[in-house]
Amino acid sequence: MTDQGDGSTKPHIVVVNRWRESYARYAEYVDHATHHVTYVSTEVGLPSVPETAADVVLVDRTDDLDSVRAAARLLAARFGPPRGIVALKEDDLLVAAALREEWDCPGPRTAFLEPFRDKYLMATAVAEAGLDVPDFALAPDRRTIVEFGREHGWPLVVKPTRGSCSEGVVRLDGPEDVPRLEFTGEPLLVQRFQAGRIYHVDGVFTGTDLLHWTASRYVNTCLGFRTGSFLGSVEEDDPTVLAAIGAYAVRCLRALAGQATVFHLEVFVDTVAGRPHVSFLEVGARVGGAEIAFVWREVHDYDLMHTAFRLQLDRPLPAGAPKQDREFGGYLLIPAPAARPCRITEVTPMSGRTPGPYAEALLDVGEVLPLADAYYEHVGGRFRFRGRGSGEVETALAATATAFRVAAEPVTVADPVAA
Repeated sequence: MTDQGDGSTKPHIVVVNRWRESYARYAEYVDHATHHVTYVSTEVGLPSVPETAADVVLVDRTDDLDSVRAAARLLAARFGPPRGIVALKEDDLLVAAALREEWDCPGPRTAFLEPFRDKYLMATAVAEAGLDVPDFALAPDRRTIVEFGREHGWPLVVKPTRGSCSEGVVRLDGPEDVPRLEFTGEPLLVQRFQAGRIYHVDGVFTGTDLLHWTASRYVNTCLGFRTGSFLGSVEEDDPTVLAAIGAYAVRCLRALAGQATVFHLEVFVDTVAGRPHVSFLEVGARVGGAEIAFVWREVHDYDLMHTAFRLQLDRPLPAGAPKQDREFGGYLLIPAPAARPCRITEVTPMSGRTPGPYAEALLDVGEVLPLADAYYEHVGGRFRFRGRGSGEVETALAATATAFRVAAEPVTVADPVAA
């Protein structure tokens, strides 16, 4: 072991973090006594940084490569060159990959992650593998979109090629909607609108096959959540639907990944000739957002974040597997009750209700919902459900969505608790 620059031989690991809550249990994933574990974090994310951290450097945005690079260099001067760099949030994956390449650390590189971050590259790879993908094309200008709609039909969906959490996604019902598009940011993708149920598939891919996985049906949509609808998710218990999704997921991931990864895949499921038909929406080489990490830990007794953490350090997968005699899980997100940052003025706890959630994450009256980048974390209310089947979970979810109330008033960004 080489000297780390501070007179010790402890290996130095840098963790990039923006979560306030413990989506990842960093202190359980690596021994902070035998390693220098340092953190590059936003101020909002500080509560999830372990007290045993060797050091913390704050940045405004963890997806800003220049600022995270500067922070990593500062930490390297104190604790030696990093031997591992970890970033588990979707928008931070490429930042960590770039730093791994600079410091020659193990873990996913940019070339592996690019097809999981660029929606055009991922859709192209899946289509070339012979899988069903709604018609798509790059959209450099309005004329291209109008011509695409003329050829493939309306409505269309236009989205940033590297967006997340449905940010910047727009539905166009006809040519008259095209002028409202802006072309000043991320390159855009245009795609034929696909009706049908949307599922998310989450788990661990070995490089050749699915190791652990679940498939969950969205209740409402991620795009609808952006415009004020609640977002729910219910794990599927229908074996016919699961078989179709599982077969599609294996082929999709083989087209994109030649190595082990955690994954979050979204697909459309329709019924064709009486059987489920699966087509592609998008996929990420990371743990799914919202409450997925919590549901997997609490309902299935398996920590996807731990697996992702170890894979980013090129270490063996953690021991254990999800419980065999399993329950089914789900979650519910209620949108922010006012533009963030906002101060909560009313909230109705749902815990203890039957049917209802087994866990909830709410702010108290007087607390401020911050203007933070972890979009699905800082919302009006977060709830988790468990049950013996999909129907039981969905009943509790619907009852909670109907009964829950939350209200807030705006606060100024200058307010010190609004940061």
